[in-house]
Amino acid sequence: MLSIPLLALVPAFFPQVAKLEELPLLVLTEDDTQISQSTRVRIPAGALIRDRNGNGVLHIVGDQVRVVFEAGSVLCGAGPQEDPDSFTGVGLRVVEQSGVSIEGLQVRGYKTGIYGTQCHGLQLSKVDVSDNFTERLASTPEACDDGADWLGCHDNDAGEWRGRYGAGIYIEDSRGIVVRDCRGRRTQNGLLLDRVTGAQVFDNDFSFLSGWGLGLWRSSENVISRNAFDFCIRGYSHGVYNRGQDSAGILVFEQCSRNVFAGNSATHGGDGVFGFAGSEALGQRKPLPAGFDATGLGNNGNLFVGNDFSYAAAHGLEMTFSFDNVILSNRFEGNGICGIWGGYSQSTLIAKNHFEANGDAGYGKERGGINIEHSVNNRILENEFLRNACGVHLWWDADEGLLATPWAQANETGCTGNELIGNQFTEDVVAVELRACQPVLVVGNRMQDVGTEFAAQEGALTETPASQFGPLPQPEANYPGKRQPVGARRELAGRENIVMGTWGPWDHESPFLQSLLRNAEGHTFALHNFPDTLTPVLTGPGLQLEQLPGTPARLRLSAKAEGLFPYELRVGSSVLNGVLQRMSWSVATFAFDEDPRTSEEAWGKAARAATAQIRSSLDLPYASGGPAHLGFAALPAERTNHFGTFAQARVNLPPGTYEIQTMSDDGLRVWVDDKPVIDNWTWHAPTAETARFQVDVERKVSLRVEHFELDGYATLQVSLHPVR
Repeated sequence: MLSIPLLALVPAFFPQVAKLEELPLLVLTEDDTQISQSTRVRIPAGALIRDRNGNGVLHIVGDQVRVVFEAGSVLCGAGPQEDPDSFTGVGLRVVEQSGVSIEGLQVRGYKTGIYGTQCHGLQLSKVDVSDNFTERLASTPEACDDGADWLGCHDNDAGEWRGRYGAGIYIEDSRGIVVRDCRGRRTQNGLLLDRVTGAQVFDNDFSFLSGWGLGLWRSSENVISRNAFDFCIRGYSHGVYNRGQDSAGILVFEQCSRNVFAGNSATHGGDGVFGFAGSEALGQRKPLPAGFDATGLGNNGNLFVGNDFSYAAAHGLEMTFSFDNVILSNRFEGNGICGIWGGYSQSTLIAKNHFEANGDAGYGKERGGINIEHSVNNRILENEFLRNACGVHLWWDADEGLLATPWAQANETGCTGNELIGNQFTEDVVAVELRACQPVLVVGNRMQDVGTEFAAQEGALTETPASQFGPLPQPEANYPGKRQPVGARRELAGRENIVMGTWGPWDHESPFLQSLLRNAEGHTFALHNFPDTLTPVLTGPGLQLEQLPGTPARLRLSAKAEGLFPYELRVGSSVLNGVLQRMSWSVATFAFDEDPRTSEEAWGKAARAATAQIRSSLDLPYASGGPAHLGFAALPAERTNHFGTFAQARVNLPPGTYEIQTMSDDGLRVWVDDKPVIDNWTWHAPTAETARFQVDVERKVSLRVEHFELDGYATLQVSLHPVR
């Protein structure tokens, strides 16, 4: 019989309660200010207080201290014209103090807003950590995701998360903390907990962020309830690519166990939840300690109940290499790849969840409601599946790299002992797919208007022996908090409402100048929530700007001549810089059978013999579709692998320094005036590269590009920009 952790956690320390007017007043104006007793803090309007030594502006240096910030007080570490990727320092620091309470703080313009270490019983309430550090995103709406934007999740024992990406709130090595009624916007990460136990995190809203709403590292026995972690995403362009780049509403990494996630909304993320047992758990960190045993290591015994994990670029909930997790009564709708991805997970209970319309942007057979590779003793009970690309997909494969890890050597890695009982499948393309599985117990499932009921090898299904599971667990109803975030943003349902900007996702409230499309024919922009009285201002020669009909208002930037046209477009305080390039590319695509890395002469002969067509830009997001779906008639539609691209152009350039920017998957070589400038003739994932060259006098410059695709995802983008 499954037991669910019902945690009734109470912070170990509480500050003495005093009336606000009785607290002594501190007017904060200087770096390295210390507070050792309960205090009321006032920050003068417009004050700018930089953390010049990087150790924090305001330091709490006493136990049982209550700090209340007066309304309108903003702890600010950067000026309004400074970009958020330049922010440094810490706003408020707490080290080895217990029972501290922080209320009403607004902190912005720092790498980390609040940073606590060994601050047991810390309480944060009504804190706003908006407008702190966030990276400038290199990915664009019209091109594949830029590899530089992918987040590094796997290392944090030395504080890498905070050091690389900053945080609104970062708490480490602490127990019994409370974070409630707090908020974050336009920041990369909301709340990061590093080795934290016994926390209560409730009634918060860390949404519209470019990284993680909540991140857990080696943190266990915490209650996370009634929070909004929506639109925590990067690496997304609707209908173009859905990479996510390891962003997530909730990040759960490196052996985080016995946590409760109840009544949260984590929609429109890279993932809703991104959970991974950890590199240490898998034994991938070298050297391994003496006596290392990976048996049973993972993110284990966590409960996910009553949450909404919908509209993710990738997965609603990913939890891999882990044991004994319970996923109960959650909603998974419209996730790009799948609702639940549970590779190598074991003894998971997935019950009474709703899976709807998942998998429309999946990768091959990885798509739909539930996908579990190397699934062991997992129970899928009494769920609803509606209009998914595939309802349930379980399989085994010869995954040589992972099967060689110490974790795989210590734990079962077959596809065995699974149960699929009492589920409803309606209008799914495939209800159940089983590949290389030991017999799956399939009892009492109902099918209605599905395309294929069972895609399974012979002997994969059994109805005996009868399952021995008892009544489904009944989770506690009274988790901390009062808010009801699930469904609160129903008007933004659907991944089409993920709109990315330079610094992160648009919040659908503030004025936003959106880049819709950039190609040689023109650059198109949408104006959201701007007053009609604002007049767009264009700076740049040789360009024209026209307003297009429709709502929201749209602008189109174009040029009549060929060449490169740098510009700045300003609408109010919003600014977009770019370069419109009109070039005539001669582009040929062709099939090959020999490996171009070892048979370059044969590959080059095929390239020169191929029939070319004229393209106004070299922007070829092949994705998984191959050349035919981009209008190249030379190859059949089924030719999605083992093809090449050969492109040439000549462009007139005035004197100056120029930069070629490329994105390629797989091999790429670029020449300028027959001189090689980029050479990555390898089999690789989407990779960004740049090269510079000089033009001394105005002249025609020739460009040549060679590209090959072996298998899987493919892309080729090449652009040219003057260096200012």
